[in-house]
Order: sequence, then structure tokens, then C-alpha cells
Amino acid sequence: MTEALKNHTFASLRIGDEASLTRTVGVNDISMVAALSGDVSPSSLEPVFAGASRGHSAAHGSWTAAMVAAVLGTRLPGPGTIQLEQSFRFLVPAMPGDTVTATVRVTEKQDADRMVRLEAFCTNQRGERVLEGSATVIAPDADMTLPAVPAPQAVLLPASRYTPFIDEARSLPPIRAAIVHPCSRAAILGAIEVRDEGLLEPLLIGPEARIRAAAAEAGVSLDGIDIESTEHSHAAAARAVELAASRRVEVLVKGSLHSDELLGAVVARDSGLRTARRISHAYVMDVPAYGKPMIVTDAAINIAPTLDHKRDIAQNAIDLMRLLGMAQPRVAVLAAAETVNPAMPATLDAAALTVMAARGQITGGLVDGPLAFDNAISPEAAQTKGITSAVAGQADILLVPDLEAGNMLAKQLIYFAGATAAGLVLGARVPIVLTSRADPLSARIASAALAKLIVTRNAGQGVRT
Repeated sequence: MTEALKNHTFASLRIGDEASLTRTVGVNDISMVAALSGDVSPSSLEPVFAGASRGHSAAHGSWTAAMVAAVLGTRLPGPGTIQLEQSFRFLVPAMPGDTVTATVRVTEKQDADRMVRLEAFCTNQRGERVLEGSATVIAPDADMTLPAVPAPQAVLLPASRYTPFIDEARSLPPIRAAIVHPCSRAAILGAIEVRDEGLLEPLLIGPEARIRAAAAEAGVSLDGIDIESTEHSHAAAARAVELAASRRVEVLVKGSLHSDELLGAVVARDSGLRTARRISHAYVMDVPAYGKPMIVTDAAINIAPTLDHKRDIAQNAIDLMRLLGMAQPRVAVLAAAETVNPAMPATLDAAALTVMAARGQITGGLVDGPLAFDNAISPEAAQTKGITSAVAGQADILLVPDLEAGNMLAKQLIYFAGATAAGLVLGARVPIVLTSRADPLSARIASAALAKLIVTRNAGQGVRT
């Protein structure tokens, strides 16, 4: 039960009386303060300015100042207090995951107007002073006990994190994309959408009569869109792969055929699209309740990946994040526990992947595991478990133990947490867009935009995917 709020009247206060309040800097607190105040200065939002040595952004000074105000209003003097003045010096930045204790102590009383002066300071879990200063208030003159009201649960709903990527992709010339077997209303509409958004120039590959019937059902015109007719879906997949291998198309987009049929053609020994890497699926997710984009991988292709497979899955996701502008993505290798347990193979793989990254077998990112989901994405959970890690609490990539775990995690984020998920297949010589009939338009557009950026940014670096 939440403790009631009881105040301290001016008459009852004594010099030296003090009270405290403790909170942990949460993953969204910095973004929330920025959204409410408009303070988007690099000193709080950019790690390179805020605390590069700690690898993440610092909380605004107003976050710790607000904690002092909370102590004054709820603890000492408490309800009925009128706050007049605060004066602070900010000494050490408060970082996500830090536990900050705000304390106020009575130093002076003025009988004439019930004015009270208090020393105020905040310390972190290491005993360092984050803030120090003073506050002046008018203390209440009557006893008051109120039921405690739980703090509202605010959820930051940012503009789509895909927006910058989609805007950039729209600004670039369209690239040729094979829409493989678009013989359903949803597949045809998807092709029209990405064309109208200026993202992809579609080439429809499949039985022409069925493609035109699907367009008639959808009520759209195929004027200006090329069609390459094939006998059936298997032939459509083979032809699309042939065109991609000869660089006549730069992206493959799954239509109404099964994923296995398209991917089987991609990984065939003589396809021309295989690389040294195993292909893997990545959900690039915009989760409103999380402070940044994340990737969940693999949730669609590798059913029970081996250690070698997981190495490639991790490297594929890291390379994608780096193409999208993140210099050193953080990879959390998930398991049901954060300690190595020989009876749980996922924890053994996670530990091995961590060492492989340290030895240069996985490059370009920070890898740590095993980590449970909570301490992978929550600084508070990681600190509670006593986990010291550059990844824990702020993961960019969640590497799951197997397809079933990844599929359930991704769909829970989509349906329970309101996430939008762009789905891409990585590790082949061209990106492959895997969409579902249940995907909203925003996910289909984001998937096409990311595929286009992979092609154009790799071309700019002289690399073919």
C-alpha cells in the first residue's frame, strides 16, 4: 500500500530536520524532459557531448531539480508547502541507470512569515554529489494528512523514428525492385504504395493473368508498371533471383508466395546471391515506450540457429545498424537468465558470442550476454541485478535464442506495445523485403525505405550487399 502524505507544520519543524526521496534515471526520462521543456540541447541528448566515457546521454539538470521539489512538496515540509526559491549547482551528470537520492535539510526558520530555508543536495549510488544548493519555502501552518496519489505513468510517443530514413529514401532516385508473385490484392497494393511513395520502381514477376486479376480486385491501374510473366510462383522466384544476380533489380520484395519458396531460390547453390554469411531476418522496430530504435533478430528464418549461425545473425544486424548511422551498436544476446547455466544452451551460446566479439570474430558492435530481456532494455533492472555492462539496459539489437522466441517477442511488441516493425532479410547480395498481409502501411513503407537505403549507402561505400 502506498504511504499517506503527512506534512510538517512550521511550528513542528526543527533545525536539522531532513527528508529524502530516491529514484532511478529511466530510459525515457531524458526524452520526456526534452519533450516537455523543449530542451533538446546536445549536452543532454548527445552522448558525444554528455558523457562519451559512459557511453550514453545525461539527464537534464531539471530532472534532479524536480526531485528536490518533490521532496519539499511531499515529504518536508510536505503538503501545503509553498515553494518560493531554489538555487542549485550541478556537479556530476546523472546517467540512465543511476539511482539518485534527493535530500533536504532545515537550516533556518523565520517566525514572522513561516519562511523556512533548507539545504538541498542529490547524490548518486556511488555517493557522488550530483546537485547541491538551497531552497526557500513557506511552511504549512496546519496539520494535513492526504492519501498518496501514485505518479501518473507517462509514455512518450515520439514521431515515428522511421521518418528520417523514409524522408531520405524518398529524396533519392527510385531503385528497381522485383515484386515476386504479386498475385493478391495486398501484394499489388504494396507495390503501388512503394511506387507512389517514390521509393521503389516495381517490376511485377509472376503469372500475368493472375497479377492483372489481383489489380482489378484491388481497383488499381498497372499502367506504367512493367510485368514479367512466369508460369507459377516457383518460376517467379527463380526469375527474380536471376535478375538480382545480374543487377537488373536491386531489391527483392515478397509478394503472395511463401517465404520459403522465395528464400529457397535466394540460397540455392547457383543463385548468384549467396554470400559467405548465413541469411537472417531483422525486425527493425519503432517501440514507442523505448527510447530509440531496436532490432529483433532472427524472428522469421533460422528456426534453431547454431552458434555459427548466431554469429552471422549478429553481424548482419550490426552491419545494418551501422549503415543506418549508429557507430557501435549494442547487441544483447538474450536468454532466460543473465548467468551462464550449462543446462540452458542459450546461455552458453550467449557467453561464447560475447567472447567471439572480444576476439574480433564479430566486429563493429558491442556484444554482451547472456542477458534476460528486462536487464537488456531497462537500466533499472540491470542495476537491480548488479550487472555492469556497456550493453545492459540500453541494447540496440536483441539477438534471440531461436525463431520461436524471436517471433513471440516481436509480435508482443507490435500488438501489446504499439511497435511498428520493418522486416528485412539480410546476408544476401541484395536486401529482401518480407511483408505480411497483416502489416500496416507504415511498416510496408518503412521496410521499402530501409531496403533502398541499404542499396544506396552500400553503393556509396563501393559495397554490394
